[in-house]
Amino acid sequence: MRILIADDHDLLRDTLVAFLGATDGFQVGTAASYAEAVTRIREDERYDLVLLDYKMPGMAGLDSLREALTIDGGQRVALISGEATREIAEQALEMGAAGFVPKTLPAKSLVNAIRFMAMGEKYAPIDFMTAQEEESAHPLTEKLTPREMDVLNGLSGGKSNKEIARDLGLTEPTVKLHMKTLYRKLGVNNRTQAAIAARDAGLF
Repeated sequence: MRILIADDHDLLRDTLVAFLGATDGFQVGTAASYAEAVTRIREDERYDLVLLDYKMPGMAGLDSLREALTIDGGQRVALISGEATREIAEQALEMGAAGFVPKTLPAKSLVNAIRFMAMGEKYAPIDFMTAQEEESAHPLTEKLTPREMDVLNGLSGGKSNKEIARDLGLTEPTVKLHMKTLYRKLGVNNRTQAAIAARDAGLF
């Protein structure tokens, strides 16, 4: 089975490639953006399943999914996401997606889901699809102070501590203190991980 993993998170891509590569019968291609995924779909030998990250660069949500489903006479395409809602998952399935896979699934479960979809079945985890919708406010927004959110916003935008300090009228040492608190509250070790956590939570 030929699988295309299109996701801009190197860690997730590499993890799936490692698990799928260790499983007999899988050939895996990768892409880090929607445009790259489209190129690979058109130029490579046909894939049995294309797995698209809902929020990767160039991905215009369900519009891109709709387009991908029709490339070269039709493709089996599934969405993977760390933040999409049940409503988005339901709409994707109604549009003809092969499935919806939350990034919260363990790696082995992800592999099983990919195999299931590549064989022609539809997949969506029952617990995700039947869970109560979360409140509109993300839990992280309740953990962080408004000032910490401001710092996280700057960090997510790729700004340096000096730039964040200038924008917020703070000193650099104060920004560093906020960073330390942010890392602890987010359960991360560096600014890159903090930015990824903020993006996956849909905060910015």
